Amino acid sequence: MKSIVLDGQAVTPSKIICIGRNYVGHIEELNNEVPEEPVIFLKPNSSIAKDACSGTDTPVHYEGEMCFVVKDGKLSAVGFGLDLTKREVQSRLKKKGLPWERAKCFDGSAVFSDFVNFDGELSDLRMELSINGELIQQAGYELMMNKPEDILQEVSTFLSLEDGDVIMTGTPKGVGVLNAGDKFAGSIYSGNDRVIYQEWTIV
Repeated sequence: MKSIVLDGQAVTPSKIICIGRNYVGHIEELNNEVPEEPVIFLKPNSSIAKDACSGTDTPVHYEGEMCFVVKDGKLSAVGFGLDLTKREVQSRLKKKGLPWERAKCFDGSAVFSDFVNFDGELSDLRMELSINGELIQQAGYELMMNKPEDILQEVSTFLSLEDGDVIMTGTPKGVGVLNAGDKFAGSIYSGNDRVIYQEWTIV
């Protein structure tokens, strides 16, 4: 089983809960409809990776996201994640009304920073993703259509959450293709304080 790192300790999520279409800007850039309820899908433990890999058979897109670890039924820790997506595959499957697993759940499709315990105000949190020194994605709690605490409550109505499970809260506008050699830097801020910083070189 794959693990994440939380305050220096290995934690093994049983699953990763992902939220689609949670920012209006991202919905508009992909020409999707605004959902009436949260779009929820899962990634398996096997999708967890420390490195982000560009596509070989089809382009892989990055989606920077604010992520949380669940403990005792609460959002206990925060981190930065890359939800990697085979966009062309996803578009083809969507047109046929088929599930997205081939596009979203492949090995290495969930790349995470380290996580840190967080007991501050969720409303103070925001994320940034820079590529080769240029700010590409940024968004805060206020821009989320479904707030993290509401996501937790909704997911809990139909799915058992285990300690260590990760919730990825969706991506703002600015997604694009992974290119080998690019330098990615993901940050999570609480107010003016940066609580998470992680760098990746795309392989």
